[in-house]
Amino acid sequence: MEGLAVQQVELDDDGARVVHVLTDDESAAGCPQCGVLSTSVKGHAMTRPRDVPYGQAPVRLVWHKRRWRCMEAACPRASFTESLPAVPARARLTTRLRTECGAGIANRFSCVSAGADYYGMSWPVAHAAFVAHADPVLAQPLPPVKVLGIDETRRGKPKWGRDPDTGRWVVVADRWHTGIVDAAGTGGLLAHIDGRTAAKVAEWIAEQPDSWRAGITHVTIDLSASYLRAVTDALPHAVVVADRFHLVRLANDMVTEVRQRATREVRGRRGRRRDPEWAGRRKLLIAHERLDDAAFVKVWNNLIDAGDPGIEILHAYTVKENLRALLALSGTNPERALIRARLWRLYEQAAASSSPEVHRFAATIEQWWPAIEAAITTNYSNARSEGYNRLAKHTGRNAFGYRNVEHHRRAIRWACTRQHRRASAAISEVPGQVR
Repeated sequence: MEGLAVQQVELDDDGARVVHVLTDDESAAGCPQCGVLSTSVKGHAMTRPRDVPYGQAPVRLVWHKRRWRCMEAACPRASFTESLPAVPARARLTTRLRTECGAGIANRFSCVSAGADYYGMSWPVAHAAFVAHADPVLAQPLPPVKVLGIDETRRGKPKWGRDPDTGRWVVVADRWHTGIVDAAGTGGLLAHIDGRTAAKVAEWIAEQPDSWRAGITHVTIDLSASYLRAVTDALPHAVVVADRFHLVRLANDMVTEVRQRATREVRGRRGRRRDPEWAGRRKLLIAHERLDDAAFVKVWNNLIDAGDPGIEILHAYTVKENLRALLALSGTNPERALIRARLWRLYEQAAASSSPEVHRFAATIEQWWPAIEAAITTNYSNARSEGYNRLAKHTGRNAFGYRNVEHHRRAIRWACTRQHRRASAAISEVPGQVR
């Protein structure tokens, strides 16, 4: 350790190594208040700061240091004890132990408690070490972003309470975070905003530098009117891209709603195992190309034999598959005539259906068509946002939940920016680049 010299090493009764050290730095005799070097020794002291572990047996540090008199008449400090940058005054832990603990929590341990247990320190001290390690990195300016991704994730579980007037159970607290990510680069999670309103998102975007906002060409979102409004207000030059996954999920929900309504209208009850539409409910949500011929023919024939309800369900299924055929053009650089042909086929099938759910689904496609067309022509998606949502949930589960929102947000951002830190380190190691 810089500034200390080993005097002797003893073996304790429990097998621990006791390392006795002396001060080996003349600057340690300088008064911490006035900076004047002292030459008058007032006494001696002995401290036992804890250092980083080494090997299997524990290491115990014993520092034999001197107490000096301050000889400067104008200094109010009468005396002081030696201290070093490696072991600050009144410190029970060495600087490198705090540094290693913070780096370990950030990169190796699943949560703060695991790092605190390994290094044998309290949770507040270990967490302070992690904050000192992570905050300078997270506070750096945002990297240039071309495609921005916006999505929400729930923090914890909704809290339910009984309404005193009606006696019914209602949601009294439902906390959400909005994640803003680099959807096409290595920037990771750029911000975690409390809430999921258009005003919150637009406010965060407006706080960023003009040059950074001008570099954003596309914004990927799910079918959220709030996020659409935020992007329209804060980034009017950016092209909105609808996420294809959420479009397919919307189509599957439409098929399920048609099946449930048709069953209730015809049978006057919910579906049961002996009903053909209930027996094939899961296969209706599977992509057509993933079903083998025998399974598809069986579901198709069973629904045809069920009469009008089955035909109505198959009609909704056909509309869903037409949407998938349209979205399958993503990444193929399709001609606009091909896109128009498949879109017309979807509208034609939806118009021929008598299901209100299908008509409502077609109206949603028409409303969001500019964003859907952008998804087909650019092949951008919000997959990065969904992946970071999964990491956010894992981070909270590993720590068995967070009570402090700031601590939660910091841990999530750190977990979701590893790829950016690796990319930045690789760039800085290229010859000619400044670290």
